[in-house]
This record gives sequence, structure tokens and C-alpha cells, in this order.
Amino acid sequence: MNKKLREIEKLRREIRYHERLYYVENNPEISDGEFDLLMRRLKELEDNYYKNERDIPFDSPTQRVGGAPVEGFRGVRHRVPKLSLDNVYSEEEFMEFTNRLSKSLESDSVEYVAELKVDGVDVSLLYENGFLRQGATRGDGINGDDVTENLKTIKSIPVVLEPGDIEVPPVLEVRGEVYMPLTGLKNINETREREGNSSFANARNAAAGSLKLLDPRLTSGRHLNIFAFGIDYYEGLVCRTHWDCLNILRKLGFRVNPNCRLCENLGEIADYYNLWRDRRHELDYDIDGMVIKVNALESRRVLGTTSKNPRWAIAYKFPAVQATTILKDIKVQVGRTGVLTPVAILEPVELAGSTISRATLHNEDEILRKDIRIGDRVILEKGGEVIPKIVKVTGKRTGTEKKFRMPDTCPVCNSPVMRETNETAIRCENPACSAQLKRKLQHFASRQAMNIEGLGEAVIEQLIDKKLAGDYAGIYELGLSDIIFLERMGEKSSKNLISSIEKSKDNSLSRLIFALGIRHVGIHAAEILASRYRSMKSLRKADVEELEAIHEIGQVMAESVCSFFRMKETADILERLASAGLRMEEKEIKGDLPLKGKNFVFTGILEDYTRAGAEKLVKELGAETGNSVSRSTDYVVAGKNPGSKKDRAVELNIKILSENDFKVLLK
Repeated sequence: MNKKLREIEKLRREIRYHERLYYVENNPEISDGEFDLLMRRLKELEDNYYKNERDIPFDSPTQRVGGAPVEGFRGVRHRVPKLSLDNVYSEEEFMEFTNRLSKSLESDSVEYVAELKVDGVDVSLLYENGFLRQGATRGDGINGDDVTENLKTIKSIPVVLEPGDIEVPPVLEVRGEVYMPLTGLKNINETREREGNSSFANARNAAAGSLKLLDPRLTSGRHLNIFAFGIDYYEGLVCRTHWDCLNILRKLGFRVNPNCRLCENLGEIADYYNLWRDRRHELDYDIDGMVIKVNALESRRVLGTTSKNPRWAIAYKFPAVQATTILKDIKVQVGRTGVLTPVAILEPVELAGSTISRATLHNEDEILRKDIRIGDRVILEKGGEVIPKIVKVTGKRTGTEKKFRMPDTCPVCNSPVMRETNETAIRCENPACSAQLKRKLQHFASRQAMNIEGLGEAVIEQLIDKKLAGDYAGIYELGLSDIIFLERMGEKSSKNLISSIEKSKDNSLSRLIFALGIRHVGIHAAEILASRYRSMKSLRKADVEELEAIHEIGQVMAESVCSFFRMKETADILERLASAGLRMEEKEIKGDLPLKGKNFVFTGILEDYTRAGAEKLVKELGAETGNSVSRSTDYVVAGKNPGSKKDRAVELNIKILSENDFKVLLK
């Protein structure tokens, strides 16, 4: 290494050190001016040393902000599902949660960690050999978006983990919450208003929007920050408690919220809750409650998870912020499944940092129960400080208020509406209702469904209103001449839309099942159904009993699936979709499947394979892969620096393969 390169490396280490002191530990040793001089010197040296800017290592401090915008975000399938937290809103509900834990763990002495529930964007950061390889949004918990370049602009996120008090693990996946400081939100909104742009409604929306900007340089100007709050996956660490994990994260240079507290009993949790309920507005970031987690990782393993939530953690929400305003009118909206929903039109009012002019009233029973009338003065709050709702009527009435009743006909298509027995929902049963069609097509074309870029709300409105498409299949019957004359659709955007529609035909079967909008069937359930039945034809033949026997499906979903496929309209649409060339089967793996029925788990670093590449190879041979070692695991493939998975395999007497053994097995 020549003298100039040694100076460059020395400067990089020095700058990373000062970034950590300033952005993570809030304890700078040098002034901003001195830091700027270090960065300027590093840039000068790199410009002189490297022939091309592309040759500068990605982990250099000068490369936090990339030069070129991206065209779109690549999808990421999470190694470990990013489960969401269940919520409680009262002391009684919280005590029910802790009582369940004590009963399951057969102990009244459970240690917890209490953390502030920051209202931001959940992300994961994957490090390999100390380098940030990937940053992704949570998405639906199974799939997210690769936003690595945007996350690199957040200076409190280490791009390189420097050795220090703790050895850098070979693989580490960190979970964190990206947020926008309230002072930053105020400054950005003032700038946007001066430029004639609309303001962000709240800090969370601002953070989410900033992370999804296609140009990292714009994201850099939003001054986002992050708190790391957990480790989802690791290799080469000894970690027995969540508190250990938080301390490890601090030692590795991550910014952990300083207000976390280790609680030995419920009284300490109550003190923590009361403290931050009263002091939350002193913080420079939004919080809407606290998160309570079981500390011992072994206890978490015993408690397990549901398909959506961990059983060892809960979000204990603070009482919602309230405001008073006038209910000016009640309008009725028609949703994708035909449900009529009353919506309150309100005198605009400020509430928890945003202006509220509309709120859902849910259904007619809710309106009658609360005796809400048009013209009433009402108390409004944000449930969980996100969704506005009317709590109750307040003040004396003048006599001019009007009672509301749901219409007997659909407000959009004038068809009769009906209410099923034991249901609160009133539905429009007309499958040709334009309001339903618009919502259904929006869902069908959405990113998690068929991902048809360019087919947004405005285009769908025109397609339905001009009778150019009347259902999902109608999308695939469109030609260039049908859409080129729509508003805001020139020749280029029309060709791009046609291309995106054509591209969507090769989407997976699970995407198509989800896109069909079957009641109660989310994206995860769609993946289960596609994996189980492998073709739309087989799924359509399934009966309720058969479906109900599938893990995570259940009776309600099974009945909904069967009901959907019994409809004549469904059969007609599926036939037209198949004729249009959409894939109605999962892609079959050709040839012999020598590993069919075998389950593999990979741990450590492989020299000749990436983790994803190795998993893909065994799947192509019929095997399944998992993230944890259990008695159903057949092989554990152990590379360099294997983690606790190898130890677990030894305990269970499961066959452990070296990388060479793995290569032999694949031959």
C-alpha cells in the first residue's frame, strides 16, 4: 500500500470515528469546521488517487450519498419475518398480556425491557463481515424494498462496523426505526410552503416519503435519524438477553435510544409508562406509546409467535390526543368489497401535528351507539395517534342537528344494498358497481399484487368511467389506442403502461391470488395457497374442510375462498385472464428432484456461494430451507464462523455439512 493510500485509509478511519461521536454518542471532539476540513481532504486525495469515481470503495465516508438516482426499488424477501406488534390501550389489557406470559413461562418473575415506541419507519440493516450490504423497509413483514442507498445517507447508520470492545460478527441483521426529528419536519415544511408545495402531515409520513425518494441526494437533505432496537439474526455472537443485544449494538456503533429501561417487575414498567406519557412532548421525535419485551431470549423461544405478532412483546399505547370540532356532514363511500362506509366531514382541526377534516364512522351501528348527528360538536382523537376517529358527542344540542341513516341503495350505482345476518356491514351486491370496480382494479394493480406501474387511481377512474375496462381481465384487453388519449397519458407513458401490463402476465401465482381481492386473503395467505395447490385449477377445486385443515388458513378464510371460486363471475374472469396469457400455475422445476422433502439450514460464511445462491440451488432440487434449526431439519450447512445454529444441530444430532460436503451432495 503506497503512502497516499495509507493516508486515505487513515482519514477514513478518523472520519468514521468522529461520525460516531457526533451522530451516535452526541459527544463531538472537534468542531463542524474541523470535520468539514477532514472530509474535504479525503475527497481531494480520492479524486487524485482513483482514475474513476466508480473505483472509490462503497464504504468510504465520501460515498454516503450516491451520485445517480435509481429507477425503482428492488424487492427484498426478508431472511427473518418482520412481525408487527400487537397493541394494548389500558392497564387491564396490559395485565392480561403479562398474566398470559407468566402462565406460559410458569413463572411470576419475568424480566422485561421497556422502550419508547418511536413513530417512524421500520427498517432492517444487513451486515456481512462488518460491511453494510443491504438496508430494506419492513414492507408487509415478508417482503420489503431495498433502500440501501437512501439509508446510507443517514450518518448515524454505520457503513462499516469497526473492531472495538467487541469482535465484529460475520453476519448481523439489525432492526431499527428511521424517523424525522420534529425540528427537521418544521424546517422542511417551512421550505416546502415557501416553494408552493404541500406540507407533510406528520413526521412519520415525512420519514416514509423521504426513504422512498428515487434520488439519494434528496434523501440526504431530509436529515433523517435512526434508533436501532434489536438484532433479528446473528452469527458469531453470544447473546442471551435483549438487554445484551442492545449493549452489543451500542458497542458496535449503533445509535440505541438512551431511554430504554431494564424492568425487574411490573411496578417499574408502570413508572416508565407514567413518566413518558407525561413527558413525551419534550422529545424531538414522535412517540405513541412504549414497547414491552421479554428480556430472556430463551423465554422468547418458548413463547413463540403467531403468524403476525410475537407473543413475547406488546405495544402499550398512550391515551390518544384529542380535539373538538363540528361534524358538518356524513358521506358514504363504497369500498372494494362493496361495503358502505360512512365518513364524517369535519370542520378542519389540528390534532397531534396534522390537520384533520375527515374521519371514518365505521358503520351505522357505531353512529347509533354514539348517537352522532350532523351538526354535532364532537370529540376527535387519533387511535394510536394515526387514524382519526370520533369518540363522542360533546356540548348541548341546538335542535338543528340531523339524524343520519344509511341509504337503502348504493350511492354510486343506485342498486339495492343488503346487510347479512350477524354482520354490521351493509353491502352493495352489484358486481358492476363502478366504485367497487375502481377499488378492485387499484388493488389488482398495486405493488404487492400485480405491480402494474402507471396504472394508478387517475387512470383507473378514466378506464371505468369511459367503460374501457370493467374488471381485472379488461386490463389485459387494452390496446395503445384505448389509453393514449386519456388525460395525462401521452405516447411514451401509454407505451410504458402497455409494457408494464404485459410484464405482469408472468407474475407468480401467489401474486395473482392476492390480486383477485378474495376477502380475508392477504399476501401471506396467498403464498400459502399457491405453495399448497401449485395451480389455480387445483385451488378452485378445494373445499372448505380441505382448506381449513391448512395451517394459518382457518374457517372464515376457507369459506371466503370457496365462496369466491363458486361465483360465475370469477370463472369468467379467470378464463379470460388465462386466455390473455397470465400464469395460472407455479413454475415447475424440471428434471429429477433428489432433495425433495429435505430441509436445509445454512450458517456461517460460504466461500463459493452466497447464502441466497445456496438456498436457490437446493430449492431447485426440491428441498426446503429454514432460518432455525429444529428436529425437522435434515442438514445444517456450516461455513466459516458458524453461529449457534451449528451448536443446536449438534444437540439434536442433525447432520452437519461442510462446504465441500455440500458440493459433493449437489453433484
